[in-house]
Amino acid sequence: MARPRIKDVARHAGVSEKTVSNVINDYAHVSDRTRTVVRASIEQLGYRVNLAGRHLRKGRTGIIALVVPELDIPYFAELARHVIREAEKCSLTVLIHQSGADRAHELAALAGFGSTFVDGIILSPLALTADDLRDRAGFPPTVLLGELLEEGADHVAIDNERAAREATRHLISLGRRTVLAVGGIDAPGLGTAEARTRGYRAALAEAGIAHDPAALVPVDSFRMPAGARAVARVLRDGVRFDALLCLNDQLALGALRTLYEHGVRVPEDVAVIGFDDVEGGRFSVPTLSTVAPDKAAVAKVAVQLLRRRIEEATDPDGGDPEGADPEGARHGADPDAGRYGVVDGAGPGVQSPQDRIVAHRLVLRESTEGHEGR
Repeated sequence: MARPRIKDVARHAGVSEKTVSNVINDYAHVSDRTRTVVRASIEQLGYRVNLAGRHLRKGRTGIIALVVPELDIPYFAELARHVIREAEKCSLTVLIHQSGADRAHELAALAGFGSTFVDGIILSPLALTADDLRDRAGFPPTVLLGELLEEGADHVAIDNERAAREATRHLISLGRRTVLAVGGIDAPGLGTAEARTRGYRAALAEAGIAHDPAALVPVDSFRMPAGARAVARVLRDGVRFDALLCLNDQLALGALRTLYEHGVRVPEDVAVIGFDDVEGGRFSVPTLSTVAPDKAAVAKVAVQLLRRRIEEATDPDGGDPEGADPEGARHGADPDAGRYGVVDGAGPGVQSPQDRIVAHRLVLRESTEGHEGR
């Protein structure tokens, strides 16, 4: 038996093919009654949208790539889950690639892996430079995550400098005067660690606390063992401190372990705060105070921005004229799409790069507040 087509659904429901397409794409202007009738016909006939055909008609594969440094870092794993959910809403499949924070791997991803099998890329770069990002002619549409390396690229992040300033201010408000920054980097770079270090130093300056270069505790990675080793080192060296700002939760969780092994009470002796609000911090002992980026919002905005760029690259005229090839209509039309494609009050056709800052919040738990602060 031949697979039912959109015209069969239209005939069964007594509506036009265009109306069926509008229901499939969840356009808001279809009446509830018509939507119910069409969906009933789709169910009765067993109709399924031919996504492969739809993408091919538009010169697309329906696949996007998410490129992150390390998949087993919980922040990136949680972010990947949100990106996949957002992509599914608009019938996109996500290919996940691990770069290992290696420049060659990040450049290969930026170039679309030397192939045309991805329509666009969401990339969290650690090794790329601004020069690497300037000439992207012929590369797939790309949205960058993290600190802004190049003003000509779409970009999504939290305000890391502000977030670190708020976290450090909180530690100081608790009466802590010797705050170490685990993973801090005293450099003018554009990376996330550099931005968080600037925020940390700004908060110290506001409180009239002199910056001690020895308060920046270097790490060789942003994993739990590195945090544990770093804190063991400062304890061994006799460094006095009463608070730790750890530049991610993995470092903070490692620090908590070392403090426990050395009989240092948290938060009575040392208050500890991290970044990322990963699941492990909600179950550690004590539970971990942290800066929580809105990961769901990062994923949503990144996917929306990328969809806009893919549309511009493969459908520069703005889509099919009314009545033409209903099955080729844009998948999952997003009522917010224009909001993410317009800058400085310009019209919807403007292709200016977007710099989107999403929300973060300070989550206070036992590692700074004690059991009373839960």
